[in-house]
Amino acid sequence: MPEPALVDDVSPGSPNRLPNGVAVSLRGVTKRFGVVTVVDGVNLDIAEGEFFSMLGPSGSGKTTMLRMIAGFELPSEGSVLLKGRDVTRLPPFDRDVNTVFQDYALFPHMSVAQNVAYALRVRRVPKPERTRRVDEALATVRLDDFGSRRPHQLSGGQRQRVALARALVNRPAVLLLDEPLGALDLKLREEMQVELKGIQQDVGITFIFVTHDQQEALTMSDRIAVFAEGRVEQVGTPVEIYERPTTEFVAGFVGTSNVLSPDLARALVGRDETSTIRPEHIRIVAPGREPTSEEMHTAATVRDVQYLGAFVRVRTETAGGARMVVDVPTASDTLAEIVAGTQCTLAWRAESVRAIGDTKSTNTEGAT
Repeated sequence: MPEPALVDDVSPGSPNRLPNGVAVSLRGVTKRFGVVTVVDGVNLDIAEGEFFSMLGPSGSGKTTMLRMIAGFELPSEGSVLLKGRDVTRLPPFDRDVNTVFQDYALFPHMSVAQNVAYALRVRRVPKPERTRRVDEALATVRLDDFGSRRPHQLSGGQRQRVALARALVNRPAVLLLDEPLGALDLKLREEMQVELKGIQQDVGITFIFVTHDQQEALTMSDRIAVFAEGRVEQVGTPVEIYERPTTEFVAGFVGTSNVLSPDLARALVGRDETSTIRPEHIRIVAPGREPTSEEMHTAATVRDVQYLGAFVRVRTETAGGARMVVDVPTASDTLAEIVAGTQCTLAWRAESVRAIGDTKSTNTEGAT
């Protein structure tokens, strides 16, 4: 989908409107518990049909933000709008949203079909319509033949899909997902990431996904908001967040990065501002060879070598005291020469260096 820009004016007819319309608008949203501020003046626009992730460490405010969109928490300040409608003070059942939680919260005494149909029964949807919509929801999550089973007869991934079907059967405008893959093992979690993104594209509903897992966010999202200490550090596409971090926190939290202070950046890359280089953009020059004329380079000492399967992570230290991490593919012919305590040369291209102009969180809407 097109990359929507975050804007201040989202009124009808505005040239700054998101291409697909705005599903969720957050305006100056703040949440305090006593004297502790857990969400601090967040402004965000989330487009209709977008897979949007809120990424951050524990305690960053992302889950509290999700709960305020759902209506489980009320903001201390600010507004929550769903498709232009102010729902800030409305209870959850008056908002066109559904939530999928990490623990799934399935009724153990009900079958899969009964679990999915529960909300429709509460709303007194006629049985023929209810049956049809349950069948559609189970087909969407690829559980067509599982309607008669009980939750304990399902795998973790299947229970997660039942919870998703139960949320989708009401056809909400926005689906909120609070770390729904957190209880799954790594292999299953990776498989479910692909499935979840595919389901979102099939149904076309806006998904707002909360996670502390950078790989999850990068894999599935159209855009990501990185949270820290209740504030939004950066909003952007996965490529923008990873390749062009605008704050030191984002550079360090999303993946691994070599963050250079202004002094080190001046010495190594000729810049006067805090800068960053990703480990995969640095290479260790093989003994007896020289860096190319297009490369910057520096001498360093290998401090540690860590085998990580597809690549080897090499921690080095330059003569100027900069600690540089380098990711070397396992198939590289230089690995045999990379041993702790040996001298080496690090080389990188100038375009791999990214300046971090502002190392403080701004909490504005300026996604590039």
